[in-house]
Amino acid sequence: MADELRIRAVTEEDVETLFGLILELATYEKLSTEVTGDAEVLARSLFVERTAEALLAEVGGEAVGYAIVCGTFSSFECKGGIWIEDIYVRPESREAGIGRALFAQIAAMAADRGLPRVEWAALDWNELALGFYDRLGARRMDEWRMLRLEGEALRRLGSS
Repeated sequence: MADELRIRAVTEEDVETLFGLILELATYEKLSTEVTGDAEVLARSLFVERTAEALLAEVGGEAVGYAIVCGTFSSFECKGGIWIEDIYVRPESREAGIGRALFAQIAAMAADRGLPRVEWAALDWNELALGFYDRLGARRMDEWRMLRLEGEALRRLGSS
């Protein structure tokens, strides 16, 4: 299967497929109720506002996974980096090297751009993913906690 694997940049024609994969990921992560965007918002974010980039993994022309990335910045290194917002491979396509190939493509993007790091978050219960990341050589950042400001709290602070 890996010899048929193709990883490519998402095009506007792929947005519906990509959004379908996002919904699959949300279901897998037990977060379906958190999805508030749609394919139209996704297309605008990727191709008009350009706030993120996306990769599509295909086997035999069929979409089997994706990654969405955006920029970060390290003030200590004074350089940008890549944040992986999502990386997902359909369950029936796992164990075929597709996830590793997506990570390798993202690592190559970082190297080509002279960026010193790639970062992402993982759900603490997802031992399958955490073990995979360990095997890639990723370092767990247990001393850090993710925080989020959104909704009413964001609006209130922004208007203060």
